[in-house]
Amino acid sequence: MPRRVLENPLVLAVMGLLLESPMHPYQMLAELRERSKNRSVNRGTLYDVVEALVAAEWLAPQGTERDGNRPERTVYALTGAGRHELKRRLDNQIREPRREFTEFLGAVSYVGALGPDGAVDALTERARRLAERIEADQARLDEALDGGVPRLYVIEAEYALHLSRAELGWVRNLVDEIRAGSLAWPS
Repeated sequence: MPRRVLENPLVLAVMGLLLESPMHPYQMLAELRERSKNRSVNRGTLYDVVEALVAAEWLAPQGTERDGNRPERTVYALTGAGRHELKRRLDNQIREPRREFTEFLGAVSYVGALGPDGAVDALTERARRLAERIEADQARLDEALDGGVPRLYVIEAEYALHLSRAELGWVRNLVDEIRAGSLAWPS
């Protein structure tokens, strides 16, 4: 099991959290859920990832802690090998652009099935929701920066905003093309 689990994208997130400070899996779960607002993090998957990271000797238990009547929780920290692996993975993922296929990419490849009117309706709704999300994400980013969070700590939010803005522009242009009849639609 550990080798397959080590390919889970959650591995990088867990190691990144532990780079900040040692913590127990429940803390990791809470922190990941807080930071990833739009993604749910599965508790069982997180525990599998932690177990695999320990087996790979990239994490090590640092002791236990107890909060009130709650059961003892094992606190984990990155090992030297874990820090090395985190840096290796980060370096590789930053250097190597990969095609990442999103659900939207899969759906838009069949947008023709909706017909021009259905496509315009769906894409217009997507554009509206994207614009709302961009506004909310920008407000959160501004709040963080105004609150003194160093920009380096929120560049992933900046990147996500740029992607969302690019997608919004593309969706709006596509809607305009469909409405204008300049996008050929097979009968």
